[in-house]
This record gives sequence, C-alpha cells and structure tokens, in this order.
Amino acid sequence: MEPNPNQPHTLPPDYFDKVYEANQDPWDFATSAYEQEKYAATLAALPREHYARAFEIGCSLGILTARLAPRCDYLLAVDVAEAALQQARQRCADLPQVELQLLRVPNEFPPGQFDLILVSEVGYYWSPADLARAADQLVAALPAGGQLVLVHWTPPVHDYPLTGDAVHEFFLEKATPDGPLRHLHGQRYEKYRLDVLERR
Repeated sequence: MEPNPNQPHTLPPDYFDKVYEANQDPWDFATSAYEQEKYAATLAALPREHYARAFEIGCSLGILTARLAPRCDYLLAVDVAEAALQQARQRCADLPQVELQLLRVPNEFPPGQFDLILVSEVGYYWSPADLARAADQLVAALPAGGQLVLVHWTPPVHDYPLTGDAVHEFFLEKATPDGPLRHLHGQRYEKYRLDVLERR
C-alpha cells in the first residue's frame, strides 16, 4: 500500500532538536504566566492527591514534572528531545522518584501499568494513525481506576498534524457507556482544554 502524501505525519524528533537548538525554552514554559496558570489548573484537576506510578509523555524541560513529582511514588517522564531532557535532569536532580528517558511514543512504550498518565501538549504532534496507536497503548497501560489527563492548546498551528480539539475528541469517543474509559471532568479555557478520563 502506497503512503498517502496528503496524510499528516508525526513530527520527527529532529523537528524538536532544531527548536531547542534555536531557543532553550522555545515555548516560554519557565516564564509564561499562561503556562504557570495551566500547570496549576492541571494539578488542581487531578482527582487524587497521590499516585503510585505516573507516566508523563512529552515532559520537555521538566517544569510540570517537578511540580507533579511530590504527588507520585514513581514518575516516568519522557521526551523525544535530548536537549530538553538535559534541562529536565537538572530541574529534577533532587527528586529521586523521577526517572527521565529519551522515548518516542508510540514507536516505543514503557512496560507496566500506571495509575496516572499525563498527555500535555503532545498529542497534536502525532499523525492520526500514531494517535490511534498511542491511544491503544495508553488505555492498555491503565489499570481499572487509572486516570488519563489530557491538556492541549486549541488554536490550530500550521505545521502540527492535529489540533488539540481533535486529540481530545478522539479520546472522548472512547468514553461511551460501552467504551474502555469514562469522562470524569472537562474544562475549556480561552486557549486550551483539559479533560480527565478514567479506565473502567
């Protein structure tokens, strides 16, 4: 079967390598008031105070990672960009429960199950096919009662394969009465949305 040239492709790791090469904090994660408010809203939306095993996909500079870590016994945080992970390692150096890995989901996926999985500002980088693969992996990695938190910018970005809304709607389709997930909470803000789902 020939690849469809019109089908959007997942953004490759070297896209992010170039972004971080040009700017150590390309999205102003450390300084933007918008980002700080979004991190606070994300942590406030977590249904539990504490999680035994958590998995953060697309941890970037580790800013949210460091804030989430005190609520976790173990937190695996991954990214596709080594330059970002170097900063995350410095930021999380005093947090022994944090493990940082260079990992590309869905091509690579960690073993085991997680009672919290965080997909924040990463889903729109996947192609539709990779989003579907990742979603299957994420659902399989959640035990009954495990929670999935989605947080994404909603305005379209011309070089991203998907919009934040498309990512959230895809997962919400799995939160039907017969589906594997149930929707616990959803909130739309001016420029991003946040949804919390739970494995049935």
